[in-house]
Amino acid sequence: MGRSKASLPFGGVTILERIVGQLADYFDDLIVVAGALVEESPAPLMTNSSARVTILNDEQPYQGPVSALARGMTYAQCPAVFACSCDLPLLNGALAHALCAMLGGYDAVIPEVGARLQPLHAGYRRAAAGAALRAMEAEGERRLTALALRLHVRRMGEAELRPRDPELLSLLNVNTPADYVRALQYVEAGRG
Repeated sequence: MGRSKASLPFGGVTILERIVGQLADYFDDLIVVAGALVEESPAPLMTNSSARVTILNDEQPYQGPVSALARGMTYAQCPAVFACSCDLPLLNGALAHALCAMLGGYDAVIPEVGARLQPLHAGYRRAAAGAALRAMEAEGERRLTALALRLHVRRMGEAELRPRDPELLSLLNVNTPADYVRALQYVEAGRG
């Protein structure tokens, strides 16, 4: 992208503020794990709800999502945690809440779209995921997709996702300028 995706403007707020706003309607405690460098840290985040927003900075820069997610899991208090990346401007808070509610006897509920698991749009049991992530860190495993191999995972396929999110917009991440423009067009068309 060439710049922080979280700070991209999106409908009068940043993408990160939009994500926090969506999740604040469904979760009481929100944890944002940001980069270690001051310039990577988001500005203080406010919501229109009573949700508490905590910003944690990475202890070391550029350690990747395994380290960031492990840090968030360590700080979290709730037994069920929704984890997402900062580049999902059309995130659906209701779907996020539903993923956590579906945990049942599983350690994780992870959407699978196009035969690819989406571990940064998933519900997790904090204790199980935290232990697996810490083990991954200790082993030097930096691929977040490896987390699914260490947990009892319920894969939520597209057919099960579509009644809650017909166009799967909640999973649309903005990795390129073209993705960003496309996401903005969905909002302008009233679809996001």
